[in-house]
Amino acid sequence: MATVLSRALKLPGKKSPDLGEYDPLTQADSDESEDDLVLNLQQKNGGVKNGKSPLGEAPEPDSDAEVAGAAKPHLSEVTTEGYPSEPLGSLEQKATSSLVSYVRTSVFLLTLVISMILVLLCAFLIPCPPRDLHSTWSRHLGSQAGGDLSPLELADVNGDGLRDVLLSFVTSRNGSAAGSSKSTANLVCLSGMNGSTLWSSPLPEEAQDITCLALIPGNVAEVICLVTGTHKMLSAFNATSGKAIWTLNANYLSNGTLAAPVVVLPDLDEDGVRDLVVLAIGEMQPDLCFLLVSGWTGSPVGRPVKYNIMGVGNLIGPQVYITANGAVYILFGFGNIQAVALRDIFVQAQNRDSSPHSLQIEEPEWEKRRSINLSELIDVYSDGVELLQMVKAPDSNCSNLLVTTRQGLVLLRGQNLTPYWTLSLQGIRSQPTPGYFTDDQTLDFLLQIQDGLGMKKMMVVDGDSGSIAWSYSAPCHMKEAPTTSAVTSDQKSVFLFWAEGLSPANPNSDAGVGAEPPSLHHLYLLHPAFPSIFLDLANTSGTVTASEVGINDLWKDAFYVTRTTGPSSEGHPAPLVVSKLSLRWALMEGQMVQLKETTPKIGRGELRRFLSRIKFVDSPYQI
Repeated sequence: MATVLSRALKLPGKKSPDLGEYDPLTQADSDESEDDLVLNLQQKNGGVKNGKSPLGEAPEPDSDAEVAGAAKPHLSEVTTEGYPSEPLGSLEQKATSSLVSYVRTSVFLLTLVISMILVLLCAFLIPCPPRDLHSTWSRHLGSQAGGDLSPLELADVNGDGLRDVLLSFVTSRNGSAAGSSKSTANLVCLSGMNGSTLWSSPLPEEAQDITCLALIPGNVAEVICLVTGTHKMLSAFNATSGKAIWTLNANYLSNGTLAAPVVVLPDLDEDGVRDLVVLAIGEMQPDLCFLLVSGWTGSPVGRPVKYNIMGVGNLIGPQVYITANGAVYILFGFGNIQAVALRDIFVQAQNRDSSPHSLQIEEPEWEKRRSINLSELIDVYSDGVELLQMVKAPDSNCSNLLVTTRQGLVLLRGQNLTPYWTLSLQGIRSQPTPGYFTDDQTLDFLLQIQDGLGMKKMMVVDGDSGSIAWSYSAPCHMKEAPTTSAVTSDQKSVFLFWAEGLSPANPNSDAGVGAEPPSLHHLYLLHPAFPSIFLDLANTSGTVTASEVGINDLWKDAFYVTRTTGPSSEGHPAPLVVSKLSLRWALMEGQMVQLKETTPKIGRGELRRFLSRIKFVDSPYQI
C-alpha cells in the first residue's frame, strides 16, 4: 500500500527529495504513460483529423497516434514498397520554385525601371506641343506707304501645329537725294504663337493676293505660297524658309498685266504637281488672255490663249469649277459670268487636238448653254453681276454658285445652272459670309446692307429658302468692314463683324448711337442660339482692311487675325498693325450687349456657361 502511494506521488522527470536519486528507467515509463493519456484524450475529443490535432498542430512524427493509424500517411512520405521517401526531391522543388520567383521579381523590377527611364526621357527630351493659351498679341509693322490692297493668309509654315500669318505691304525708305523716298514691297511671315517675324522676303512689286497650299497632292507637309502681283509678278515661295522657288518670266505676258489672283488647276503636264492658270488683260478690255503655268517650274504650259469678250462692270473670276461628273470649267467675265472648258484652253495652248483623259469629261447640262457665235464660251449668268462665290452644296460633291448682283442675290444650282432661289435686295456692301445660322444644316449667309448715312443693316439669309432669318441695324462709318464666321462642334457658326459702339445699358440701337466717337469700332460676335445678344470682343480706332479666322485643332479654339491701318496724320503714312485674338478667351472676357428684352430673360451666368462649352472645328464648307 505504501509502495503504490509512493509511486502515485512521483513527479515524472524530476528528482524527488523524499524518494532518492533520479532514475532514467522510471522516467521512460512515466513518458509512455503520459503519451497514452494524451492519446486517450485525443480520441475522446474526436481524434486526429487530416494529420493535425484539433488545436491545429501537427502530430509528432514518432507519436503513438501515427503508429496506430489515427492519421493517414501522405503519399510523399511512404513509397509503394512501404519505405519512407528521400527528402532530396522536395528540396529540389523548393529550390526551383525559389529560382522562378527570383527571376519573375527581377524581370518585373527591370521592366519598371526601364519604363520610368522612358517616361523621364519623354518628359525632358521630347518637347510638348505649344499651348496657345489665350494668345492675344498685336504687332506694329511700321508705316505703310500707299497700297490699296491688303492680302492676308494663314498657314502653318514651321510645323508647330499653329497657323502663322502671311501678309504683304509697301514701305517707304529715304533715298540718297534729299527729300526723296523709295517704296519697297515685302512679303512677311509672322509667328502665330507670339507675332514674331519668322522670315521676310522683298518683292519687286505690290502683291494683290497670297495663297498658300500644297501643290503636290497628298503631301501636306510641303506648303507653297503663291504670290500674285499687281502688274506682272507671279512667284512661288517656300513657306518654311521664305525662299523664292520660281518666278514667272514677265515676257510671257506680252503687253498684258495680271488681272486677278492665280488659280490652281489639276495636274495638266502629268509631272505629279498641280498646275496654274493666270488671267492677263491688255490695254483694251476685250483682250483677255489665259496662260497655263507649270506648278513645278513656273514655265508656261503652251502658248497664251486669247478671248475677246465685251461686258460692263467688275471683272469676275477667274475661278475653277469642277462638276459632279468631273468636268473642269473656268468661270470669268465683265459684269457677267461665262465659262470655258479647261479642255478647250489646253488644246489651244498646246496647239493639238488631244488632251489628257481627265479633261475629256463633259457636263451635258453645261454644254447645252454654249453660244452659237462663240462656240467655246458658255453663258452662265448675265445680269449686273458684282460678285461670284462657290458654296458647298449639301449632300453633294459639287458646289452651287452664289451670285451677288446690283439687284440682290441669286443661288444657282451647280448641276444645271438653274436658279434655286432669288432675293431682291439692293445695296449689298461686301461679299456674303457663309455659315450655319438655322437648324437645317444648309449654309446661310451674313450680309451687310447700306442703311442710310453712317448706318448698315446686318442680315442673315436662309440658304435653303432665300428668306431673311435675322436682321439688325447698327452704326458704322468703316468702309467695307470685313465679316467672317467660324464653325463650332455642334454644326453652328458664330458670325463676326465690325460696328460702332452699342451701349449695353440701353438695348435700343438708336439710343446707343453717339456714345463714342465714330472713329472707334468694335468687334461683335453673333451666335444663333442667342440672336438678341451681341458680344463685344475688342475695339480699334483704325480701319480694318482684312481679317481671317483660323482654327487651333489641338485646343479646339479659333483665332481672329486682323490687318489694321491706324489713323494717319498729315504728311505721315498710316501705321500698319496685325493683331491676333483667341475667340474662346474673348468669349469669356467679352461684354454682353442686349439688343432687346426676351422672355425668359437671359442671365449673364447662363450665357457664360453656354459659351464656355463652345469648341471650334475646321470649316466643312471650304471649297
